[in-house]
Amino acid sequence: MSIIGWILVGLLAGIIAKMLMPGRDPGGVILTILIGIAGGLLGGWLGKVIFGVDSIDGFFELSTWIAAIVGSLILLALYRLVAGARHRH
Repeated sequence: MSIIGWILVGLLAGIIAKMLMPGRDPGGVILTILIGIAGGLLGGWLGKVIFGVDSIDGFFELSTWIAAIVGSLILLALYRLVAGARHRH
């Protein structure tokens, strides 16, 4: 998949992750895209390591989207923990 494909998958996965985890985040659209792109990479890596499958096959593959969304949810939750802990102090 090309870099533009990763950006599109990341953008949409980040938006879906924010819809699944509503709440106030200090980040904006750019952070959503970055979390989505990193989440897609994380999800693909976890799918390969844990389940032994090549989960990042292509733009229109369901496994690509599931991996990207799950990875984005993980990173969004971690970001909220870190940002929330910093904000309280």
